[in-house]
Amino acid sequence: MTIRLAGFAPAKINLFLHVTGKRADGYHLLDSLVAFVDIGDRLIATDAPDFSLDITGPYAAMLDAGPENLVLKAARFVARHAGTKNGAAFVLEKNLPVASGIGGGSSDAATAMLLVRKLWNVSASFDDTVLAAELGADVPVCLKRRPMRMNGIGETLQFYDGLPQTFIILANPGVPLSTKDVFQRFRMTRSSVREEIPVSFSTAEQLVQFLTTTQNDLAGPAVEAVPAIGDVVTALREIPGCLTARLSGSGPTCFGLFATAEAAFSGAAELSAKQPNWWVQAGQLGTFPDTNP
Repeated sequence: MTIRLAGFAPAKINLFLHVTGKRADGYHLLDSLVAFVDIGDRLIATDAPDFSLDITGPYAAMLDAGPENLVLKAARFVARHAGTKNGAAFVLEKNLPVASGIGGGSSDAATAMLLVRKLWNVSASFDDTVLAAELGADVPVCLKRRPMRMNGIGETLQFYDGLPQTFIILANPGVPLSTKDVFQRFRMTRSSVREEIPVSFSTAEQLVQFLTTTQNDLAGPAVEAVPAIGDVVTALREIPGCLTARLSGSGPTCFGLFATAEAAFSGAAELSAKQPNWWVQAGQLGTFPDTNP
């Protein structure tokens, strides 16, 4: 009997992102509070004798379905390290913009790892954390699928359960931006001090009050590379009910935080009408402990 599993790959945002140092091998050290959103890609995995990938959705044309795609690389990594000769046929519905600073590719890879573990009944003792890091710096946190404190180059993770109910608008000007390009423009100015985060926040307003003491250190070089990012942040801040707005990751996707669903969803509709060429979506911060939302 054919086994078919479906999974949700949520977008990842960096509520703050501080660059605290640089290793001898060139990798930058980060301090970030990461959250996930109920906006994302969808992935279907079916048991098969070999590996294959079909890509659908609004951003399918921007991805290569060949062996270097992170979904296939992730599945092959699990198969090799788990000692199985099974394969999987994947269908990826690509809803998130590519190279956009919200971890789409990393979340797809993490979801593929979770799906094939179920598909092949891989032992619960199988440790995929180190394996995930080999695929990319954001893949380990995307495996967790819940708010996390992230340090190092992405390998040091700590659960954070103190986020309040918070709604969000994601907005992207439609210009891909590579992480490598942003870091090449980045100039280190911060000391290696680790940000102190309160144990919890009762309201979205309290969260935003804390976030005003933080920033995204990559915002400057990202705006230098894609000036339209500044327009996106300004547009988000002008939406009624927006508590704060900033860049996520290395961009160019930006986010605005809201205390109510009504403010976020009505604001997203208005922004989409004003900027029809932008990618704009409203949602809510959340936890996705399984592969399904």
